[in-house]
Amino acid sequence: MNAVGYPQPVTAVKTLPGDFAVWLFIFAELSVFALLFLLFAITRVRYPEIFAQGQASVSTSAGLINTLALLTSSYFVVIAQRALLNNQRMVSVINLLLALACAGLYLGVKSVEYQHLAELGFGLGSNDFYFFYFGLTGFHMLHVILGMLVLLFLSYKVYRGSYHRERMNEFESGACYWHMVDLLWLMLFPLVYVLQG
Repeated sequence: MNAVGYPQPVTAVKTLPGDFAVWLFIFAELSVFALLFLLFAITRVRYPEIFAQGQASVSTSAGLINTLALLTSSYFVVIAQRALLNNQRMVSVINLLLALACAGLYLGVKSVEYQHLAELGFGLGSNDFYFFYFGLTGFHMLHVILGMLVLLFLSYKVYRGSYHRERMNEFESGACYWHMVDLLWLMLFPLVYVLQG
């Protein structure tokens, strides 16, 4: 009751989706990538010709396909979560599997990219651009693979009926991790493939 005698309005307390420990992990991962992006930008300013030549050798089309693949994958994860909240378990499972398929497309395209650059004689030690290109995209690819394992785990748990409206913490944690992987690529793609020094 307030001073006038009316009941206090109830305000909903907003919390982060998923587990707090997962958010700490996400923050740590974003911090590591932010540092790597900063080092990439500083080195590009120091060696603009090397980076311009390197960027000319990577496929912007492949990078764009991978961007669309990961964005679509995240969309399917959102649809899977919405379906789960509406007690549509199989719809959720199907969308998680579609998200996995999009992630698989990303891995396939990235593997073809790596193979093409290797055939041209470029590798991690070729110069500063390729050191960052292979280092950043390879490190991100490891996160994609881990994210795919998370999505596979969530698919299994959804299929088994482990989640429902009042028990979504684990699912939300996995979904947040996957969206982080997507967000990292959305920063990595323009930095490495598009922006000129």
